[in-house]
Amino acid sequence: MTAARLRQFWADLSASFWLRPAVMTVVAVLLAEVLVRSEGAINLPSWIEGWVYAGGAAGARDVLGAIASATIGVAGTTFSITVAALSLASNQMGPRLLRNFTRDAGNQYALGALVATFAYALVALRSVHEAEEEAFVPQLAVSVGLLLAFCCVGVLIWFIHHVALSINVDRVVALVHADLASALAALPRRGEAARPAHEPAVPDMSSAPLVAPEGGYLRVLDDAALADWAEEQDAELRLRVRPGDFVFPASTIGEVTPAGAQEQAQKALRRGMSLGDSRSVEQDLEFAVRQLVEIGLRALSPGINDPFTAIAVLDRLGATLCELAGRTLPDGRTLRDGRLRLERPATDYGGLVDAMFHMLRQAATAQPAVMIRLLEVLAEAAALESDPAHQGALRRHAALARDAALGGTEDAAACEAIAQRHALVLAAPAAGGAEEATRRR
Repeated sequence: MTAARLRQFWADLSASFWLRPAVMTVVAVLLAEVLVRSEGAINLPSWIEGWVYAGGAAGARDVLGAIASATIGVAGTTFSITVAALSLASNQMGPRLLRNFTRDAGNQYALGALVATFAYALVALRSVHEAEEEAFVPQLAVSVGLLLAFCCVGVLIWFIHHVALSINVDRVVALVHADLASALAALPRRGEAARPAHEPAVPDMSSAPLVAPEGGYLRVLDDAALADWAEEQDAELRLRVRPGDFVFPASTIGEVTPAGAQEQAQKALRRGMSLGDSRSVEQDLEFAVRQLVEIGLRALSPGINDPFTAIAVLDRLGATLCELAGRTLPDGRTLRDGRLRLERPATDYGGLVDAMFHMLRQAATAQPAVMIRLLEVLAEAAALESDPAHQGALRRHAALARDAALGGTEDAAACEAIAQRHALVLAAPAAGGAEEATRRR
């Protein structure tokens, strides 16, 4: 398994709802077994001995049985609350955001604490003997079980508070933006990865097509491993797909030069690609952007009509553009020793901005407040952007937003505010001034 696919596997495993509860349950079972076996072998301080359970076997059975039955019942309640929260999030913010709830460590730890306490109580309960000649009461294990039960009460109170916060739309928007910000933070600064001026081509220009090994969304593409293979074979790979694209089974997704390396290239491609049923944010910046846009679009739908949520989405999109200023997006080319070994499509700045604002602008045409905020966001991003091409993309969207907003409202005050915000975008500093502003950040 390549490094990129291993990273994707770990991300999927961490996002699974069962991992942390399963680990906590195993730890609780081992803890109960250790405490039972060490009964009488541990000398506790005198101030702790007063808190240790000192009842008989019948009392120990009642206590552990009550803990087990209560925690498993509460665990079922927490699971029901989680399902209700997921349903609410799916209806109001989109089904693609469910992954953010299932991978929430707080939900997993809360469920894990209850299930682990249940398993602990069962293991400790099986060690209690009532026979007079072999009576055994694991007093230390029962005491720890009581402590875990009180901790579960606190966990339940915290969990209710946490669920109430997690379905807050502002918090959901912030969490999605955090994923996007972490992906942007991994991008190099402009000038850190300069391309060589000369890229000699592979001498043998004959090529052969490469077909998809299976169908699904391309979640991970291990560029480094594919480029290393191409260097070893003195070949060149040109792909037509990028992470986030849907790959159709047996479709042509690229070509390899020379043609004689086709069979080995197919094997390398199978190892270097990870396909799945859904998109992933690991290598797909547009996916996180579209998650934010989906929240905004649902907020602007006639059934919800919540422009404030759409404005919150625009704020986060603007923050993303500001974080992107001064950074370089991958161009899809991977070189080895100055020679191009892998070339594939990549998300460029214009495409990312299109994904951010096209659909929101179209949905918010009749919402002057949202359109005004969109123009303000574009003005802030243009003020920090040092690339003339990037500034051009922002000004193009500003012109589209201005025209759409003026056509969607007849309110004189709104039209004046729209014109003023559009002027702010046009007044953004030139490339040199924007570069100085970026350095000051």
